Amino acid sequence: MTIYFYKVNEPYGCFSNFSPHGVFLQGKYWQTVEHYYQAQKFVGTPEAAIIPVIHAVKTPEEAAALGRDCRRQVRSDWEQVKISVMHEAVLQKFLTHKDIQAVLLATGDALLVENSPTDYYWGCGADKTGQNHLGGILMSVRAQIRAISATKDCC
Repeated sequence: MTIYFYKVNEPYGCFSNFSPHGVFLQGKYWQTVEHYYQAQKFVGTPEAAIIPVIHAVKTPEEAAALGRDCRRQVRSDWEQVKISVMHEAVLQKFLTHKDIQAVLLATGDALLVENSPTDYYWGCGADKTGQNHLGGILMSVRAQIRAISATKDCC
C-alpha cells in the first residue's frame, strides 16, 4: 500500500514539513520543521544573519521563500548534510507530538510518498519518478519510533 501526502489540509497533512507542529532543536523552538530546515542552510556562513529572520517569520511558506532565495549563499557542506538535518527535525517532530506519532505508526508498513508535483528530490514529482527523500525519512523515523517503543516495552 502507498500513502501519498502533500498539503497540510489533506489526509496525512501532518507529514508535511509545513504542518503546524513545532520542534525544539539546538536550544530554540521552531514553529515548523520547514522553519528549522531552511535556517540550517546558512549556519556558519556570511548569510547567517538571515537565520533569526527565518526563525521569526509567521508561516512556513515565508521561511521556505527566504531559504530558497538563490541570491543567498548556503553553507558549503549543505548537499552532504541536508538529509541528516531533515531527518533530525522530522524525528524530533514525531517524538514531540504524540498525536501525529500515532498517525505515523498507524501507517504500518505502507510506502510513504510526498506527492509534490514540482519536487523531484524530496517528493515524487509530477510523473512519480522523483527520489522521495522525505517519504524515506518518514519511513525511517517510523521504524526508529517503533524500535524505541519496543525497547521501552521490553524492559
